[in-house]
Amino acid sequence: MQDAAALSSGKGHRDENFPVASFLIHPRHRDVVLAFYRFARSADDVADNAAADPETKLILLDEMRRTLKGEADTAAEAQVLRGIIRARGLDAQHGLDLLDAFSLDVTKLRYRDWDDLMDYCRLSAMPVGRFVLDVHGEDRSTWVASDALCAALQVINHLQDCAKDYRALDRVYIPLDRFAAAGIGPDALDAPSSSLKLRAIIVQLAKEASALLQKAKPFAGQIRDRRLGLEVTVIQRLAEDLCRRLTSRDPLSDRVHHSKAEFALLALGAALRFKFARPFSSRLEGEVGPKGGKGIPTGSDSVP
Repeated sequence: MQDAAALSSGKGHRDENFPVASFLIHPRHRDVVLAFYRFARSADDVADNAAADPETKLILLDEMRRTLKGEADTAAEAQVLRGIIRARGLDAQHGLDLLDAFSLDVTKLRYRDWDDLMDYCRLSAMPVGRFVLDVHGEDRSTWVASDALCAALQVINHLQDCAKDYRALDRVYIPLDRFAAAGIGPDALDAPSSSLKLRAIIVQLAKEASALLQKAKPFAGQIRDRRLGLEVTVIQRLAEDLCRRLTSRDPLSDRVHHSKAEFALLALGAALRFKFARPFSSRLEGEVGPKGGKGIPTGSDSVP
């Protein structure tokens, strides 16, 4: 039996489309967020491995689940995260939800409609934002806007990688009712470039992701931790630009992902807007925390 490490893609947090545990996050929180990322990356690599059989994948994901719950010690990343969660008094459910999503990636290759896809995002994307908010001690009223942002990021990633997912894993996140309405099938994703009908589907889904980003607009302003608020502002800006690209570029034949230079330029512009809209205090250490006392200053690279 293989272990999860044998199925590793070698991908790290600096390889993701959006910031994960960047220097913006206070050192007190960064290792916690990275532990969650490594746990999620390990599970994602298991689910996405094209060579492993489904039974092996499900066994490995179950080992991670049992380890996170304290019923075993067989999955290294889950064991590390379990220790951190217990030490910090955090909720393990966010990680368990992610494992349910990765199990779906093994067993469910098609999604019926938008609502079906959003049900998947409730397991695959929303727990990530909720975990980061919990780590920072943010109020759970922020979850609504966070959920919208995380779902949008997930849809964007699905659209960018739609051809690769189909060719490598026969996995299609574009809802089946969209194909049916256009009179085409998922096999349209195997073409060198998108047909006019497939392009129309992708553009419409990008617009629906943009609508989710509109719902997420208030999110950064709701966050008490300024460093985290800055990171959310940067992520929001990157996501908005990717949605724009998806309406004008074909993910089957064109590059949609940001280059490092494009990423840096967009991030800098977002950071400057955030600074002028919500200036940093001269001493971040003196910020008021989420419960009204002195708080840890808040201030991250997939998914996912």
